[in-house]
Amino acid sequence: MNNTYSNNTKNIALIGVLGGLTIFLGLTPMGFIPIGPTAATIMHIPVIIGAIMGGPVVGGFVGLIFGLSSLFNAIMKPTIVSFAFLNPLVSVLPRIIIGLGTAYIYSFVKAISKKQTKLLIAIIWVGISLYLGYGIFSAIQQAKTASIIINTVLLSIVLLTMFFSLKKLKEASIDIVISAVAGTLINTLLVLSLIYFLYGEQFVSALGKDVSTVGRTILTIGIINGIPEVIIAVILVTAIVNTLRKKYK
Repeated sequence: MNNTYSNNTKNIALIGVLGGLTIFLGLTPMGFIPIGPTAATIMHIPVIIGAIMGGPVVGGFVGLIFGLSSLFNAIMKPTIVSFAFLNPLVSVLPRIIIGLGTAYIYSFVKAISKKQTKLLIAIIWVGISLYLGYGIFSAIQQAKTASIIINTVLLSIVLLTMFFSLKKLKEASIDIVISAVAGTLINTLLVLSLIYFLYGEQFVSALGKDVSTVGRTILTIGIINGIPEVIIAVILVTAIVNTLRKKYK
């Protein structure tokens, strides 16, 4: 009974603190990193931390707060693509799923061996690296200098982060790294997939792009925004969760 009460109190406190942080990030420029006409976000980071530290209930509640903040921003601080985020299916639902999905992925990773965990994270980073390498190859063929530079910079950052996450972190942190990557990808993939299916042509038209390039344009946004979000999440989530683990050990 005491353990249940203690856990409930801890979870309520986590939701309060992380939810408050999410609202703060949403109301200030600190929550978004402008990249072209869209913005990469770090607002998913409190959701991932909540899911790791408190499980699916905490992660889901913090994700709900993130989603409502995103909806609020679309209403109060609209941009050329905010119309898509006025739909709760785009702004709210994926953010709840971040919390639920990350919590279950974290539990799964904790249950498998360290060798399997390292293999899993290596596959994730290698997959991202190969995709960026293909992007560089395609950009060279098409003589697109800007794309070559962007993809090369992103590939360099990814390779450094892969080395950092596999070699420099303590083995106990690998489960956090995978959860941070997974939670970020859930956010990016779900939001952009829903935009593609619900508002694809309208979204791309608002960006001033040719509507015949809907898939390519949205995929490009996912890469340019998603990779920095993954890298920032790995660094911040690992540092914060390890600090919290020591404090509440």
